[in-house]
Amino acid sequence: MTRRRQAPGTLEILPEVYSPQLGNRRDILVYTPASYHRSERRYPVIYMQDGQNLFDPRTSFAGEWGVDRAMARAPRKGRRAIIVGIPNMGVDRMKEYSPWVDARHGGGGGDAYVDFVVHTLKPMIDERYRTAPDRESTGILGSSLGALIALYAFFRAPASFGFVGAMSPAFWFADGGIFPFVHDAANVAGRVYLDVGMREGPGTLANARSMRDLLTAKGYAPGERLSYVEDPQGVHNEAAWGRRIRAALPFLLDASAGVAR
Repeated sequence: MTRRRQAPGTLEILPEVYSPQLGNRRDILVYTPASYHRSERRYPVIYMQDGQNLFDPRTSFAGEWGVDRAMARAPRKGRRAIIVGIPNMGVDRMKEYSPWVDARHGGGGGDAYVDFVVHTLKPMIDERYRTAPDRESTGILGSSLGALIALYAFFRAPASFGFVGAMSPAFWFADGGIFPFVHDAANVAGRVYLDVGMREGPGTLANARSMRDLLTAKGYAPGERLSYVEDPQGVHNEAAWGRRIRAALPFLLDASAGVAR
């Protein structure tokens, strides 16, 4: 395991974590806030897709989110958390982040990916770190296709996840298969953060608004269980998501009552 300071916190790399569900290995990035090593408190955990784009511009696709800095700069009412960055597998990214097969793009490995996070990765993280392992303190977040699989995981594994962040979601995939899935899913207790950039295109914006309306109809009251954001200047890139996550974190982590602040 490699550990390095990642101001304001610590970033550890768990090398070559094997997924029996997917039949592959990848390094896992674990960020702990500065307060983690100064206390014995337990911390909520957010599992995030596209882990190589979260902390280090040298490994990112098109700039990094700066999640560590966003966590430190979140308002004090926002609780600190452990961030588990799950790097994508390059050519297999679309397959792992898609619950269904798209006629043009393929895919369809999303169930195996969710099982990897829930049944392999989460037990490992809960064993190695001082986590608050209950569902209310465990969330999943991603952007684009990473947002698609995050929202899918929230409804597919309600015993594991108590909050979800879906940023600039690729809800177009597989002819919008996420919409009937969410419509038919049980109302999962917890919070949903959903956002979109208004410069991402009319289709992406329309899909985000449709999901907002669907979630509201299911009982996710805006401002209480649902935070919906339209970024007037937002485009589809890491810089936009890194900027918006600063406001998303306090809303999502407020669901994790009784754990580290």
